[in-house]
Amino acid sequence: MADHPWRPAAEPPATIETLRESIPALADHTYLNWGASGPSPRTVVEATESALEYHEYEAAGDGMYTVADEIFDVTRDRIANFVGADATEIALTQSTTAGINRIASAIDFEPGAVVVTTDLEHAAGRLPWTRLAERADIEIRVIETEDGRIDQSAAADALEDAQLFCFSAIDWLYGRVHPVSELTDLAHEQNALALVDAVQVPGQHPIDVSAWGADIVAGAGHKWLLGPWGAGFLYVSTAVVDDLEPTQIGYRSVASSSGGTYEFHPDATRFELGTMSPAPFAGLRRAIETIERIGAETIHDRIREHRDRFVAGIEPARLRSPEDGRSGLVTVRDPDPERTVERLAEDSITLRAVPLPESIRLSFHAVNSTRDVDRVLDALDTT
Repeated sequence: MADHPWRPAAEPPATIETLRESIPALADHTYLNWGASGPSPRTVVEATESALEYHEYEAAGDGMYTVADEIFDVTRDRIANFVGADATEIALTQSTTAGINRIASAIDFEPGAVVVTTDLEHAAGRLPWTRLAERADIEIRVIETEDGRIDQSAAADALEDAQLFCFSAIDWLYGRVHPVSELTDLAHEQNALALVDAVQVPGQHPIDVSAWGADIVAGAGHKWLLGPWGAGFLYVSTAVVDDLEPTQIGYRSVASSSGGTYEFHPDATRFELGTMSPAPFAGLRRAIETIERIGAETIHDRIREHRDRFVAGIEPARLRSPEDGRSGLVTVRDPDPERTVERLAEDSITLRAVPLPESIRLSFHAVNSTRDVDRVLDALDTT
């Protein structure tokens, strides 16, 4: 039953098999690019459409802002429960990039401040600091890695006198699951903030931001969660939120404003700005409900099965990701990545090249099948 008039009554799929059947994009296609974007199941699209239709067709009488706020509030609660946080520690954003940028502009960096990152970061975790260094007296230190492994001794050295450490929980190049808690501890030993790009985690790997101990975590729902584009989240620990003052501001950022004065919300919602569509967030809520109904551990176990099957079938010398890795992202060597991606696309197999020498990346989700794994192994064997 629908608990809100904008929410579809039908229950989401209860098994991996029924979830796969509900994703039209998989009907005649071997899709292996979930690490970029995941095509949504019908239940998510229906929830998104239902919220949009109710908001635009029927909410005028109740107040369109009132209905939108209700959708934002219940989605914020659902995200918080899913990632192990309190709802007051969650801000709704459009993407991981949006969240990291809002943090980058909210920190009061001292002259000569040091920001530490790694050579594994996506543009979302790299460009905001590059831009900041162009406009302010900021030093960017990049930890060089070997085969995607962050050496903790090198990280400790780089973090000396640093103000912020920005790194990925699961990197997008090798798919390595990094020791977030240990890296966070290294940052805190230098009194630096720990900001985690977690976009590759929710939906493929259990997540508990409180256990990580990170100060800030940015993520989004359009990858492994199978949610729609345009719905992300930002976790900001209550321990640090008062030290972060956004430079972007809007009516959703403030607890009060009158006579030209204002007061920011005392929690993470100070990072929300103004009017945004509630529809993607209704879809994100439904996506999380779907993952939770099937079980995050169940999904993670199936992803591991697919990964193990693929790794066992690929020539060992081609593997660039950890052989015993714990994520669905697997990178392999290929002499002509762009051509291989094009050739497999012609055979309805989607994967991608990555900016490593002669490398392609595959992303295995629970909703893939053993046939998908075997099909891409056969295709790559002819490369």
